[in-house]
Amino acid sequence: MNLKKLRKNIFALLLAAPLLYAISLSQVQINSIKKRDKLTDTNIIKNAPPVMAFVTIALGSFRGLFADILWLRSAALQEKGQYYEMVQLASWITKLQPRFTGATAYLAWNMAYNISVTCSSFEDRWRWVRKGIELIRDEALQYNPSDPVLYKELGWIYQHKIGNIMDDANLFYKNRMAVDIMNIVGKTEIDWQALADAPKNDKEITELAGLDKAFWKALRTRDPDFRSKYENMAEVQRDFKLFGGVPEKVKKALNEDQTRIKELDNYFRSKWFKEKYKMDPAMIVELNKKYGELDWRLPEAHAIYWANMGIKNDIDDKVNIDCDRMISQSLKDAFMGGKLLMADPDNTATFMTVPNLALADAAVNHFREAFKRQESKSFNDAMRNFLKDVIVMMYTYGKYSKANKFLTMLRKEEPGNKKLRTTLDKFVIREWKEDVRDATTKQAMNIIGGLVYSAYYMYACGSEDEADGHIKLAEGVYNVYKKDHADTWERVGLPPFEEIKKKMANLCRQNLMYLKQASARLPENSSDAPAKPAPTTK
Repeated sequence: MNLKKLRKNIFALLLAAPLLYAISLSQVQINSIKKRDKLTDTNIIKNAPPVMAFVTIALGSFRGLFADILWLRSAALQEKGQYYEMVQLASWITKLQPRFTGATAYLAWNMAYNISVTCSSFEDRWRWVRKGIELIRDEALQYNPSDPVLYKELGWIYQHKIGNIMDDANLFYKNRMAVDIMNIVGKTEIDWQALADAPKNDKEITELAGLDKAFWKALRTRDPDFRSKYENMAEVQRDFKLFGGVPEKVKKALNEDQTRIKELDNYFRSKWFKEKYKMDPAMIVELNKKYGELDWRLPEAHAIYWANMGIKNDIDDKVNIDCDRMISQSLKDAFMGGKLLMADPDNTATFMTVPNLALADAAVNHFREAFKRQESKSFNDAMRNFLKDVIVMMYTYGKYSKANKFLTMLRKEEPGNKKLRTTLDKFVIREWKEDVRDATTKQAMNIIGGLVYSAYYMYACGSEDEADGHIKLAEGVYNVYKKDHADTWERVGLPPFEEIKKKMANLCRQNLMYLKQASARLPENSSDAPAKPAPTTK
């Protein structure tokens, strides 16, 4: 009997052994999936606010259950079209599942894309797009600073939702973004180096600007000329934001010392920018040196910033391919229309950008480096297409030697392409025809704006016939584009043609003034002078 039981036990053990082994293998795979997809929290979350620390401890393993309930609540509200509670629900879900970054990315995308387009008011749409950005930037990234997926998703909202033309409100988004940033860092040329070098806290600015007892006594004393009185730096910053600059009473307390006023101005602008956009001016200076002067009032620059932050903070050795793609695509977009000419808070239709020609070399270099780094043919294909755009833009804006340089580069990239065995003029005219036929808003604006700009440059050089021809050609392109896009003009429309002429004339005038100043520094016998425009090919 004992022998019979022993045999049964041995048989059971032999049967159980492979099953236990199979279970252990399954458990290893499950643990790997949980770790890869961040389904469990195994590490202490840094930068967590007190409320999250409390929730983590108090709810423990029940956090997932509560998060599921909030997900169901959020879905039910969206089906009913009741959206306003969803912002708070998204924030709570993020706090309950801080490591589940895929959930946060979806919630942000849902607000920026799905919910926003249900609003008829452009202002309401912009509010939802901002909420999507803030959920990732202001919350999720604080808990997951080394997750490249979040950086990519944040950059995508800037690059695609704001920077593209798919949304009827895209011009409103771009205009509001530019105006908001100018209200913080200034409306004139922005000195990012000064903002990067600004003091980091109240103690540093107090020492730098010499904000002594006499200064604070003057601020705390009621003055018949000023209604406000200030007890601390936070109150001064409050009015700085309200008035868009250093308050007059503060200037008086500084004895109108312009150096100290500028130091205080830089400090408040840098601090305000960091608080609102969670961006470091020192990183902006670094990226400007790396790529060329980006216009940080435009969405493409912000996409480049966050993609670079994703690469910089990624704990993996290999550069994330999605972040690499975002940088290359955004550099291309910034080249095509990455310099702001006009942003009017009262008239979105006049929003206007021109190509940022200084980014051409940096963009081409990034395509090349990404191709080597990622071993993906898509980067090389994209670079060759981009070179065609560079050639056309350089030619259109009168940069003929640079246009020839990039055409030579393209010929080396495509030695078997017979279409490249032609003159620069013929190549550009063929590309113009194709671009006008299937033009995006940026392409149309670049062609028209470039032709008008070249025309005014020709007028300045005395080539009136050629200039008149460029103006007529630009107006013809404008009318063709307007006719072809009559049904979607609100979404893909251009500023009035006369407004384009006015802005391009001002841009040309500014550049010619710069050339005049530069030529004044040349030796008297120097033959250096602006090149005469190439003749128009009829």
